[in-house]
Amino acid sequence: MPSISELTELFSELPETPPPVPRKRISFAQQKLAAASAASASPSTTTAGTSSAEASLASRVVAWLWAPWWSTKKSDEQTRRPNPFPSLKMGSKIVVIAAVDAGTISFFRLVSRRTLAAIGGATALTTASGYYYLNSGPSYPPTTKDNRRPPPPWTPPSREQMLDALKASGSNPAEEFDLLIVGGGATGAGVAVDAASRGLKVALVERDDFSSGMFLTIPRTVADNSDGLLGCTKGGISGDVISYVQSILLEAVMRIVFDVGTSSKSTKLVHGGVRYLQKAVMELDYEQYKLVREALHERKIFLQTAPYLSAMLPIMLPIYKYWQVPYYWVGCKLYDILAGKENMESSYLMSRGKALEAFPMLKQEGLVGALVYYDGQHNDSRMNMALIMTAVQQGAVVANHVEVTALDKDGVAGKIQGQEWNIRAKGVVNATGPFSDALLKMDNPNHTPIVQPSSGTHITLPNYYSPRTMGLLDPATSDGRVIFFLPWQGNTIAGTTDSPAEVTATPLPQEEEIRWILEEVRRYLSPDIKVRRGDVLSAWSGLRPLVRNPNAASTEGLVRNHMIHVSDSGLLTIAGGKWTTYRAMAEETVDKAIEVFKLQDRVKRGCVTDQLRLVGSDGWSRNMFIGLVQRYGLETEVAKHLSENYGDRAWTVCSLAQPTGKAWPLHGIRLAPGYPFIEAEVRYAVRHEYAQTAIDVIARRCRLSFLNAQAALDALPRVVEIMSEELHWSPARRKTEFAAAKDFLRSMGLPPSAAPRPISTEPKNVIECFESALGMKRAVRRPVAQEIVYSRAQFAAGEVEALHGAFEKRVSAERKAQGLDRLEVGEVYELVKGLPGYEEVRPKDYEYVLEEAGFKGKKDVDFDEFVELCSKRLLCEICAELREVLFAPAPTDKEKTKRLRIPVEKSGGGV
Repeated sequence: MPSISELTELFSELPETPPPVPRKRISFAQQKLAAASAASASPSTTTAGTSSAEASLASRVVAWLWAPWWSTKKSDEQTRRPNPFPSLKMGSKIVVIAAVDAGTISFFRLVSRRTLAAIGGATALTTASGYYYLNSGPSYPPTTKDNRRPPPPWTPPSREQMLDALKASGSNPAEEFDLLIVGGGATGAGVAVDAASRGLKVALVERDDFSSGMFLTIPRTVADNSDGLLGCTKGGISGDVISYVQSILLEAVMRIVFDVGTSSKSTKLVHGGVRYLQKAVMELDYEQYKLVREALHERKIFLQTAPYLSAMLPIMLPIYKYWQVPYYWVGCKLYDILAGKENMESSYLMSRGKALEAFPMLKQEGLVGALVYYDGQHNDSRMNMALIMTAVQQGAVVANHVEVTALDKDGVAGKIQGQEWNIRAKGVVNATGPFSDALLKMDNPNHTPIVQPSSGTHITLPNYYSPRTMGLLDPATSDGRVIFFLPWQGNTIAGTTDSPAEVTATPLPQEEEIRWILEEVRRYLSPDIKVRRGDVLSAWSGLRPLVRNPNAASTEGLVRNHMIHVSDSGLLTIAGGKWTTYRAMAEETVDKAIEVFKLQDRVKRGCVTDQLRLVGSDGWSRNMFIGLVQRYGLETEVAKHLSENYGDRAWTVCSLAQPTGKAWPLHGIRLAPGYPFIEAEVRYAVRHEYAQTAIDVIARRCRLSFLNAQAALDALPRVVEIMSEELHWSPARRKTEFAAAKDFLRSMGLPPSAAPRPISTEPKNVIECFESALGMKRAVRRPVAQEIVYSRAQFAAGEVEALHGAFEKRVSAERKAQGLDRLEVGEVYELVKGLPGYEEVRPKDYEYVLEEAGFKGKKDVDFDEFVELCSKRLLCEICAELREVLFAPAPTDKEKTKRLRIPVEKSGGGV
């Protein structure tokens, strides 16, 4: 606090009277101040020790501080008023409190209550906003020293025990189940977890594998009777007892799994649906609004209950028009607001430079900026498996490769005949997704189909097509869909399309759709990135089960979310929906089942799935992989992969790992070079996750077939060998498994003529050891023409050198003497026509390739300029383009379907 002498010296030169101010501009606070100043100068209020001069000084100071230093109205004064404090910046107001006595003006006399309230509110708001920002973002489970060690061991019941429990329910009424769930996809597994966690006695059966779809029948002549897959029973309703009878006659056929389901072939997103929100706003559609709110709420729960299998992912919307900046910004901010406190991270705008820094592959031409918002991503089939194992942990009985073949509504308990038996349950839930109508037909032969499946195609590209930590969204493709371009499991996935489809045994990704996705991707990538068909590592087509409410009028459209239907006989069907809302669908289904089947007295607790963490989550932390590296001597990439796909169950996987025999890594023999999957995962899948076929392993326990179909084929012999050791397969069964898995990989985009490549270059037999000792080399097989388009490398080893030699022979000696190692464009065409494998090149193809490569109009070409030095390789470009044009598979008539604009209810986030 300054002393009186200091204040006197500071303000001694102040005029006695401040500049005049119009009365209408004197605020209430100023009037109170003037009154207080007069009171402080009065001798009656001046206390001992305070001179009248000091009180007068205080009055002048306060009056000057409250007076404006210049007029804001021309009528007041045309000239600027002088600043009484030349040392202070113009416009500043400093309140100096001269505590000369008790009668001196206090601070609260100088500031109005309204001003104090505004200042306090702003301070509180700023503090709260800062606290919220610092504590926003994803919540990760707390880590302790216990995360360094494996969790308590848990071994699930064996498959034989599961099948015995199913059989016992048909022969012993005391073993009757409360609920029997048909279907082991996301919905069925979610219902099993919900029902079992409430204390109900639950059974789940799946015709093929968990999160798969269709089957193929193979003649029994190629199978071994002792290796048949088991069958089972479910049934209809009769009085208080429901007996579902299922039978499979394995003496005639053997069921081999083919994956056409929805639960393992999704876009891998956990999202609310930005397109649904757009429609809700633009069309004032309240149903779409509710769908987005529900999905955003479930998205948060999804990421919390299985943190090792799901994580948030920033997704970029590139902006190429200035008017789109506020449009996208408002939309994404509304998306954040709807999520509320459950939002992951706030969306934000990026400048052009920042967008190219984050996504270097992005096309620069016309780029204005980008907007980044956040959604979730997960590993779908591993998530499905975690749900199944959580249901088992909660007491459910589950069995894959068990098919329902009949529904008995006559109250017959059923019997076991060979591979047939009955299952008794008080209620049955039909959760078979695209195949819901098949079970409904068993229940009622006159049933009208409610499922209208559509197929969606995705492709997998190498990891250099996108950053590792950011995806991309094309919000407006040529057919009205959205295209996602996302990093996943070390590679990049792009999709999806949407076409009407039928439920077939092996839906193949159509070549037309694969090339359409590549065209859409090419539109957003830098022109120096050549998007090639040969870079497609795998492709798959899945079914999306769009449903129609059977109780609605014929004019009603497709159900946007999901539908629960109870038939006249009591069969409860849950259909539709998407991965993000599986838990809410399951909760609603179990609530309905308890009501319909009168299970209130069997329920021990309410729904707890919003808090129930899935198997593998309790002992997991993001740093758990370090403990795996330190204990088992794994490669860091392998340890991270195990941690992020198995959670704390990764300790059990590592306990099955065999020594590598190398200095490093000590454990973890890889199934395929370049991918972190190890042999121990195969043994774990058989012993702990009920894998029964090679397809179960390469497609759904590990995701190798989705990441690289050729790498999966290379690993297939070893996978079959390990499973044969675990399941004691006969030679005939091993042969059958290999053939079936290879056929399955063709549905994943594997070229028809592909063959397994050796995983290791080390000699495998006596002849190879002898050849290695003598330094002999085997001839390298050149790819056939049909394989060229699928190859990631444009030329085989030594082929560029051969092309260079042919080019040099074509250049005349006269030109070489002049230093012109160049050929005219016409001569290059004749040269190409004379090369093996290029005899069928047409002039039209050649002209197209020249134009596409940017060389149209050139008179001659220099091979050294375009071949030998980095990207200076004209003939390579020409030959490579000609190869793709010449050998690309022609679309069939079935593929040449008319692509229509896709409505929003069929376009959100894939299948």
